[in-house]
This record gives sequence, structure tokens and C-alpha cells, in this order.
Amino acid sequence: MSFTQTRRLLPDRFRCVLLSFLQKDDLPFSQILSEREIEGAFDKEDAWFAQEEDEVFSPPLTLWAFLSQVLHKGEQRSCLAAVSRIIVLLVALGREPCAKNNGGYCKARAKLPTVVIERLAVRVAQGCEQSVPESWLWKNRHVKLADGTTVSMPDTEANQDEYPQQASQQEGLGFPVARLVVLMSLATAMVTGMAIGPYSGKETGEMALMRQLLDQLEDGDILLADRYFCSYFMIALLMQRGVDFTARLHHARKEGAYRARRLGKDDCLIEWPRPAKPSWMDQDVYDQIPDTLTLRQVNAKVSEPGFRVKPLVIITSLVDCNDYSRDEIAQQYRQRWLVELDIRAIKCTLGMDVLRGRSPEMVRKEVWTCLLAYNLIRKTILQSAKGNNISPREVSFAAAVQSVAASWVTIPTLDASAAERLIAVQIESLIATVVGQRPNRIEPRAVKRRPKPIRLLNMTREQARELLLAGTDPYKKRK
Repeated sequence: MSFTQTRRLLPDRFRCVLLSFLQKDDLPFSQILSEREIEGAFDKEDAWFAQEEDEVFSPPLTLWAFLSQVLHKGEQRSCLAAVSRIIVLLVALGREPCAKNNGGYCKARAKLPTVVIERLAVRVAQGCEQSVPESWLWKNRHVKLADGTTVSMPDTEANQDEYPQQASQQEGLGFPVARLVVLMSLATAMVTGMAIGPYSGKETGEMALMRQLLDQLEDGDILLADRYFCSYFMIALLMQRGVDFTARLHHARKEGAYRARRLGKDDCLIEWPRPAKPSWMDQDVYDQIPDTLTLRQVNAKVSEPGFRVKPLVIITSLVDCNDYSRDEIAQQYRQRWLVELDIRAIKCTLGMDVLRGRSPEMVRKEVWTCLLAYNLIRKTILQSAKGNNISPREVSFAAAVQSVAASWVTIPTLDASAAERLIAVQIESLIATVVGQRPNRIEPRAVKRRPKPIRLLNMTREQARELLLAGTDPYKKRK
């Protein structure tokens, strides 16, 4: 990207977004998601607004502020705080500040098309995936990790209609819950696809959402997933696309059933017969599913003290024992746990576990904006890792978030040489926090700090207020 733009025009260009994520031309992967590509995505949806000279909240500046909300927590995540950051940027660039209210910004943020943000997030992941060095791949193959999670959101009528609260909770006491299934890269840790739906209901489970992501997989990929996804039809649909599969044996299937041929110790081929047609599948699709699947079953034993699961039965479509040994299959499945850490980074480090959107459309927009920010931070990590010949999995994601957030408002205001120097310093500083060298790390699943003893609502807030106004403590123990 060029550093020749005048300082006055900078907020009207997407260059401010890329600069704030520490991007410059001479870095690895810099050709992926350029300023021109971002503009093209907005052009395709005709999503330009606030183009008059006196209007502030243009798409570039609105996207820049929206992404800044992802990098902050608590009160700094609010729309009013985002407007404050815009004011600081405008004044630093010698422009007139906007009004200190969030009405205009919120209206502009609602105009950002969700499909554009989704397209940008996926483009970053797919572009980086195709450009990674062979040393980051597994046996020169791209491995994708799949897993499900949930997020909650404000208790509004619109959110409850589309993402109802759990059925076990009383009306008015729960929060709307959405289920997400994410597809992530083992090499880059980026999100290459995401499907969202209600937590409960017909065709809302993780398997149904995963089927929406099948087109995100490419011929030659390997899908690494937990035992929930280990089903006949999921494996068959993947193999039709030239995608291999590795997962633990589903608990409902018997170990060793339908054994076909022994390959070695704790290693054999098995044949599964095709089950009856499920209700969600069309007859034409069912007829294309093979009558049997020849798969490989690997039994692995975990000998490290403190590990939760000792024996593992792994099912894979990688049936060639000459190309893929039993130990390599076991080590590959062990890497499945990385998707749990990646989801934790998104939900905890970036705070996506509790959303702020008060409508379903805003919820989806917020999720994809968070994933776009996550992928752009991961891109910065990739650039630091490749420049220093280490694995990107060894670079701390939390440290990368802190580096990006620290220079977020400052870097778009610097001249070309100062901006390049700051980017170089921040990129180089990421290797100071190496987190990958922790083999066989054991930690108890417990926390030391106790939560504050605050009582929980067991009635609606309106009912509790009425009792308090009547002079009755709704939570006082009575004899």
C-alpha cells in the first residue's frame, strides 16, 4: 500500500484499517487483502455512504471504529468509546471533531453489509492458507479443525425470536443463545468458515451447521474434528469432495465392529455399511452415497500422567499405512485440541462470548467483525513468525492483540517513515512472547479466585422491582 496519501484524506480510505493492524508492503502475506480488495468488496455490494466532504462516518472510518471495539473490553468496547477514538483520530489529523454522541456512528455501523465483512474475513484466511510455507503444513497437506461453541447476547425480543434461550430457563430469566460451528486452519489458526444458528430446534445442531461449511473445504484437505462429527454421512460427504477425515470414534459405535483387515498392532481397516436415509437428506443425495465406507481404526494409548483420556479410538479415511503411520495419525489427532485454544482466544481474549448486538442482524455483523479482527491479528502473527523462522503457533495471540491495540489510534496519524518504524518494532516484538514450547502441559480444570457472592435472579427484574417498591426483599430468607 502507498504511504503517499495526504493526512487529511487518510480516514476516508481503508488504509487506516490496514495500518492499524500493522500492515505494510514489504511484509510476508502483504498482498492478501489489500486496500484495493477491500474497496472492491464494498463496490460489489454498492455499500458506499457518507461520501460528502462534511460527513464523518464513511465506510472506512466506520469499519475502523467497529474493529476497534473488538480490541477493547468493558466500557472501552461501547459505541460511545468508539466515537471517542474517532474524535482523537480526527483531531490528530487536523480535522474537525465529530459530535460526542454515538447516534451517527451506530446508524453508519448498521449500514455496513454483513456479507462484506464475512467475505473479507474469509478472504484473509484462505489467502494466507494458500501462501504458507510447506514446513507449517502436516505432511504437505492442509488440515482444517472443526468445532462448535455458543455465544449469548442481550435479552431483546428480536434476539429471543431468532436465538431463543435454553428451554430449561424461565421466561425472562435467560439470555438468547446462538450456536456456532467454526472451521479453522491448523497451520495459521485462522477462521476459514463459520455457520451460526439457534441453540436448539430442528436442524440446528453442530452437524447441521457443519454441512453448511462443506463448500469451504477444498480437494486434498483433511478435516480434524471431535467424536461428534464422526458419522457415516459426514465422512461420505467429505470424501465425495476429496476431503479426508480424522476423529475419535463416536460413542454410539462399537469399537472393532465391521473389521476388514489388520494393518498392524492397534491398527486395522474397517467397513461401515450405509445406514438408512436420514430425514434431512434428499433421496438423490442418498443414492449417491456409497453402500459401504472403508476406513481405518487406530487405537492409541495416552501414557502421560494427568491427561484426561487414556485410550483413544481414532477413525480416519487416511487408510494408506505406508504414507500415514499409526503414530502419525495419533499425533495428528492430538493437535485437535488446538481448536479449543483458538476458540478460547476468540471468545475470551477478544470477548466474543457475550455479544452486544440488540438485533439478530447486528449479532451476526458483530460476530463476523470479531472474526475479521481475529484473522487480521493472526495475519500479523504469521508475518512475525515467517520473518523469524518460527511456527505461528508459538506466538502469543494475547501479546499480538496488545501490540495492535497499543498503536491503534496512533499509527494512522504518523508519517510514512515513522509508521514503517513502528510497524517493524511491533512485529519484531511479537517473538519475545513464545508460548508454543509447552509439551504435555498439565493444568487442573479449576480456578483459584472465587466469584463474588452476588445473588442470582430467580424472577424477572420487573417482579423483583415491584417487591422492593412494596418494601419486601425478594431474596430475604423467610422462616
